[in-house]
Amino acid sequence: MPLRAFLGLLVLAAALSFPAGSYAAGSARVAALQVALKAHGLYAGPVDGYSGPGTRRAILRFQRHRHLAVDGVVGAHTRLALGRLGRHPLGSRPLGPGAVGWDVTALQFLLAWHGFPSGYFDGGFGGRTEAAVRRFQRWAGLSVDGRVGPATIRALSRPPATSPLRLAWPLQAAIGDHFGPRSGRFHAGIDLPAPTGQGVAAAGPGTVTWADWRDGGWGNLVVIAHRGSVRSMYAHLSRIDVRVGQRVGAGFQVGLVGATGDATGPHLHFEVRLRGAAIDPLSALRG
Repeated sequence: MPLRAFLGLLVLAAALSFPAGSYAAGSARVAALQVALKAHGLYAGPVDGYSGPGTRRAILRFQRHRHLAVDGVVGAHTRLALGRLGRHPLGSRPLGPGAVGWDVTALQFLLAWHGFPSGYFDGGFGGRTEAAVRRFQRWAGLSVDGRVGPATIRALSRPPATSPLRLAWPLQAAIGDHFGPRSGRFHAGIDLPAPTGQGVAAAGPGTVTWADWRDGGWGNLVVIAHRGSVRSMYAHLSRIDVRVGQRVGAGFQVGLVGATGDATGPHLHFEVRLRGAAIDPLSALRG
């Protein structure tokens, strides 16, 4: 795509959607575009909010198929041709259960980045999206009604929270998967591949609040409550070495690396949460 056309896409999208300077506005718009293109069978890449070559090629193919100006600019005619998932910039209407559109996808994307993923990015406001909205509203100190109006959108336009604590790495390993979009969903932690049986250490001092199997793909899971309403989570363990109520210090072994639950191979899935919101663990980890 020519640079001028690509810049035009970004400028026009900004005019149609978020206020200038809002957090992740561009990436949420691109994610909404990717979902709309995927629904038409023209985009098979990840819904990640990045306007890479695959997204740009899909725009051009869509415009060619619909006999539109093939310029790569997602203007009014292209948005209209995309159908329900191409309409309604976020903030142009109140949102609630049953809504479908570009704005719902953008909402789902921003909720996930703020620590409240709701499953697949699909542009449909169902029960899981409503539950995520309610959790975010409670977390942000808003009126909890599960509907999305100006106050919720303003709160979502702010940068996501980061950890008020510094934590130690639970094991030394290169990151396999980062915090962020993965395929059509959101990965709420980091994955640290390591051999089965390698020791996993507490990332900081605190009290164990969970040390058992947990459904939902976690497998054997340990959760530690730290000061400042921060919790760390250690999933897929092959063995658990602590008990609920136990006080542990940084570096204390809480279990062993495994592949229990929804895991394709041995690794530690490590999450950090602040008052219940999943935050990027790298904002807490030293080094």
